[in-house]
Amino acid sequence: MKNIAGKLVNVMAACGNVKKNGTNDFHHYKYATSADVLEKVNAALVKQNIASVVFPEVIASSDVINNKGNVEHLVTVKVTITLIDTASGEELQLSGIGSGQDGGDKAVMKAQTAAIKYAYLLTLAMSTNDDSEADSKTDESMSPNAVDKKEKTLPELLCTDCNVGITLGIKQVSVKRFGRPLCIKCQKKQQGAA
Repeated sequence: MKNIAGKLVNVMAACGNVKKNGTNDFHHYKYATSADVLEKVNAALVKQNIASVVFPEVIASSDVINNKGNVEHLVTVKVTITLIDTASGEELQLSGIGSGQDGGDKAVMKAQTAAIKYAYLLTLAMSTNDDSEADSKTDESMSPNAVDKKEKTLPELLCTDCNVGITLGIKQVSVKRFGRPLCIKCQKKQQGAA
């Protein structure tokens, strides 16, 4: 493994970073496209004389209903990628898992594309200059201490004592303190009674 490992370090150096050139117009975010990742990885592998062979395997498949009530196919694929050093014959296997959903015949292809892309991104420690798990909006809304001036009162969030609408943040704090959803006024009454 010494030969292929040394060459893989060179591949990693060449692939250290990939730009987010793709845009998801529906959800409004940018992402590194599979084409950009594969173009960069392929060029680096070829330069090091390393061949890449992909073996996909469907590991789950089901039909789901989308937001519009239409049936779509949801497929999860595992790919095993074998890297072969053409000079020494040494091999190294990578793997990745991806899911794809489509109303036509593209679910498997979407799943394979995601699995290959993330196998290379993770194995080669490629950066997209962000953290895919960073989601400050979700983190804020889940925090009982979060204060969001735009937070709206939902009709199903009511004070159990006076039936006044409360926000999710107020509910979370009052449940933690008093064991039930209470508006600010009723929370103050409870503190005064204690």
